[in-house]
Amino acid sequence: MANPSYTRTRTISRTAEIDAGLRAHMNTVYALMAGAMIITGLVAYVVGMDAKAVFVTGQEPTLLSKGLLQTMFSSPMIYLIMFSPLAIVFGLSAMINRISAATAQMVFWGFAALIGLSISSIFVRYTGFSIAQTFLVTAVAFGGLSLYGYTTKKDISGWGAFLIMGVIGLIVASIVNIWLQSPAMMFAISVIGVLIFAGLTAYDTQKIKNEYLVMRTTAGGEAWLAKGAVMGALRLYLDFLNMFMFLLHLMGNRQ
Repeated sequence: MANPSYTRTRTISRTAEIDAGLRAHMNTVYALMAGAMIITGLVAYVVGMDAKAVFVTGQEPTLLSKGLLQTMFSSPMIYLIMFSPLAIVFGLSAMINRISAATAQMVFWGFAALIGLSISSIFVRYTGFSIAQTFLVTAVAFGGLSLYGYTTKKDISGWGAFLIMGVIGLIVASIVNIWLQSPAMMFAISVIGVLIFAGLTAYDTQKIKNEYLVMRTTAGGEAWLAKGAVMGALRLYLDFLNMFMFLLHLMGNRQ
């Protein structure tokens, strides 16, 4: 006859093991995301301040040459800078099962640097204080939403289809507004964008947690989890970045 005390002890031990492994996995995800954010911020700041010196104040750039900055911001190369990160996201998602975790991580760092390059113009368009203020607001909101997604007992997987449809709608509306140039439409896009990526932050956090709980008991799951941490960090990074950019449009003070 099984000893109830022994069975209960084994159950508690097993639960503690799962909790410790899950915390370690989530810490890895957040650390990768934070590293990517630092890379993005550094690249955006360096390039943005040099662009501001050349195009706004007429001063000499600190790091990059005038010719390179003019090529980057005043030629068709600007479209390559804008759309290459999107190609990397699709490529990484398609190839994640065929590459190592170390390669996936290096691609993620390169992606973060390209994003920094593509958003560097915010340092030309907005004041440094409003950028810092918006980043702080985004960080607090992201932290709260991600904590909710991690701790809630409610299954929010049903949000996924609705939120993805919302992202597609945002993309279409943003493209249409390139020609319309409607401030009212841009304001609506920004408000809806903040709400959608706020929801995605909670949804993606819970999804990363659930993926860990499934893969840790699956054959070959340990090897997958290392790459899964990179993909989870990528999802949360994109949630944070998009929420920040939409909030910046709403809160930022233009120069």
